[in-house]
Amino acid sequence: MYLRNVFLCLGFGVSVIISCSSPEAKQLQVKEDQNKKDSISLLYDPSKADPQIDEFMKNLHQRSGFNGNVLVAKKGKILYQNSFGWANHLLKDSLTLDSQFELASATKPMTGLGVLKLVEDGKLKLEQTVNDFYPNFPYPGITIKQLLTHRSGLPNYVYFAETVWKDRKKGMTNQDAMNLLIEHHPGRYGAPDGRFHYNNSNYMVLAAIVEKVTGQDFAVYMKEKIFDAAGMKHTNVYSKAVYEKIPTKVIGHDKVWRRSVVQNYLDGPVGDKGIYSTVQDLFLLDRALREGRVLQQATLDSAYMPRSDAKRSLFSYGYGWRTFYPPNNQVVYHTGWWHGFKSLYVRDIKNDVTIVLLTNMANGSLNQLDNLYKILEIPILRQNAYNANGEFVE
Repeated sequence: MYLRNVFLCLGFGVSVIISCSSPEAKQLQVKEDQNKKDSISLLYDPSKADPQIDEFMKNLHQRSGFNGNVLVAKKGKILYQNSFGWANHLLKDSLTLDSQFELASATKPMTGLGVLKLVEDGKLKLEQTVNDFYPNFPYPGITIKQLLTHRSGLPNYVYFAETVWKDRKKGMTNQDAMNLLIEHHPGRYGAPDGRFHYNNSNYMVLAAIVEKVTGQDFAVYMKEKIFDAAGMKHTNVYSKAVYEKIPTKVIGHDKVWRRSVVQNYLDGPVGDKGIYSTVQDLFLLDRALREGRVLQQATLDSAYMPRSDAKRSLFSYGYGWRTFYPPNNQVVYHTGWWHGFKSLYVRDIKNDVTIVLLTNMANGSLNQLDNLYKILEIPILRQNAYNANGEFVE
């Protein structure tokens, strides 16, 4: 009996060792280690806040009406983060760093990441057309690459839907938006692979294709493949077609009357918008991209490459990212503006600077950032600061 018990214990010990060395256990350990690393990345002592950035942001809040959250980091270290103002002006409830904001068009870089992940996994090709997934789509010859770079020539469903969507209280799905384009076939802006024309339809269609390819809801796919991989625990895709009320306490406000902006049926389609996130999660995404935890470096390099008609010789568009290429530098970024929310997500690739500004007061405060760029000693990111030849004009 004694020997039998010894052998049983030995057998149990071997099974534990085997189970602990299994791929699942190793993957769990990697995830735990990464969580610890992310927690360290987010460490921040407000008493050591960069005084110049602090003064700038307080002025931006008091004089320019900035109401929202901010995070500024350099070389992986947070220099400054803070919250200013209200989540809901009518209730006077304060914002916190965990407050989720509608990213508006700053959603597009993440949709681009989701699409490129499918390309890396061999489930999608940039040369495939919309008709490969929607055979009756009435705009032939539009490729995934053209959607990513806003060169499809598609009409903008946001404007078109106003004339044909009957139930203004019911959120449209991406499939609903696709069906409207198929059924009504509004005139297109131009031919495929023509001039750059920024258009929400491109990324709404991309999200619809992601759902076709994966068989998953876009929100589920993005969480599993992008958000979880980047350690983004406070980021979600929220659609009015799924939620009667979007589950966030942050309300978008009009720039004049400080009244809340009512969400409607156009808050249903996602991909072009619809991702809600925090300043810290967007910082973690930056670190994850730099560390190759989301996509391979070659894929990222292709996403950052200017692929559209350059403005002022410096500004263009890649795969989901706006690009800014001043001399000897590389910056990718995106802006957003939707239903009372505005956003700015900047990643200076060369200098390793991350700037995240999320606001729920749709005013012009995010256009007043020149001094912030000067404090960080990076090129000023504002198209009107440069002439047609790409030369800086003070």
